[in-house]
Amino acid sequence: MEKPQSKDPLHGITLQKILEQLVDYYGFDTLGELIKIKCFTDNPSIKSSLTFLRKTDWARKKVEELYVRTIPKFKN
Repeated sequence: MEKPQSKDPLHGITLQKILEQLVDYYGFDTLGELIKIKCFTDNPSIKSSLTFLRKTDWARKKVEELYVRTIPKFKN
């Protein structure tokens, strides 16, 4: 018997993959406008952003929410 698939769009996706897809789609400039956090505006990098987001629940939640809203756009 197969396990039912999770309805959670974030299931099985790492924070790094989420961030990489958002940066590829929006770029750090637009991400910094959409989510006002310094790791996207001041000398941004994937590594520094991941470090911050892993320590800061509210910021990670905003990134995850943006990712979920952006998923339909990735397919276009």
